[in-house]
Amino acid sequence: MSKRESISRYFIIIKKLRKYAATFKEIMNELELESEIQSYNFRVSKRTFQRDLEDIRFIFNIDIQYDFSRGVYFIDSEDQSEVQERIFEAFDTFNALNISDRLSKNIHFEKRNPQGTENLYGLLHAIKNKTQIVFTHQNYWENRTAERRVEPYALKEFKNRWYLLAHDLKDDTIKSFSLDRMTNLEISKRPFQTVKDFNVNEYYKYCFGIVSPNELKPVEVVLSFDPFEGKYIKSLPIHQSQQILVDNENELKISLFIIITHDFIMEILSHGDQVKVIKPSSFIKRLKNIYQSAKDQY
Repeated sequence: MSKRESISRYFIIIKKLRKYAATFKEIMNELELESEIQSYNFRVSKRTFQRDLEDIRFIFNIDIQYDFSRGVYFIDSEDQSEVQERIFEAFDTFNALNISDRLSKNIHFEKRNPQGTENLYGLLHAIKNKTQIVFTHQNYWENRTAERRVEPYALKEFKNRWYLLAHDLKDDTIKSFSLDRMTNLEISKRPFQTVKDFNVNEYYKYCFGIVSPNELKPVEVVLSFDPFEGKYIKSLPIHQSQQILVDNENELKISLFIIITHDFIMEILSHGDQVKVIKPSSFIKRLKNIYQSAKDQY
């Protein structure tokens, strides 16, 4: 049996159980159906199926459990972490890309440069083992590259880019570094101690994007969207603190408890005239200045 057949079989099992719990017989029926469709032999014994479950757990970190009372296998959807959700997302993408050669004219990919993901494993290793790293980083603001020695704390994703959150030993400051601008990564053997009680989720709790909060404090921001744009805001909240204040045929009004950083300002500007800031007044004034400067360019 080829590795391709085995991987394809794993995908079929996962796809089946993501929708509904199923008995062994129902899973085998699905494998038999796919065997006819894909011209592969996905039929296996129960012993091989049990090995498949172990492989799925090891490769994809997806735990398929068995309910003895109902006699069915299932994936516990109520206990899925954000990591597991992303694993399923990656699974769907990989599965789609696996057939893209046969449908290349029907799939349009977004053109983009490499995102630096080749360093993810090495960075995770350094974070887990608390060892300093050295790398070359391109600074867009200063238009130069420089070598950095840092103590890596965590990884964060924002708008399809990955960032390293680390303690920069040069100026004793916690900073974020974009992985797509990182080269010549070296993992040293020099250990370090993480700041006591540091938690990346707490660090970014009141932030939108990657810009670090520094000394800024969160404030209540109230936004009003037109009803059409409001549908998108409800389906994909701007921030975890989002609360709906008004939702009718005239507007969607929400409140956020957030730090007003550059990333957040850019997000609000991206909605154009479909959003109106209700409060705070300092944010309204700031946006008026930005819109006036933009108008003056024309």
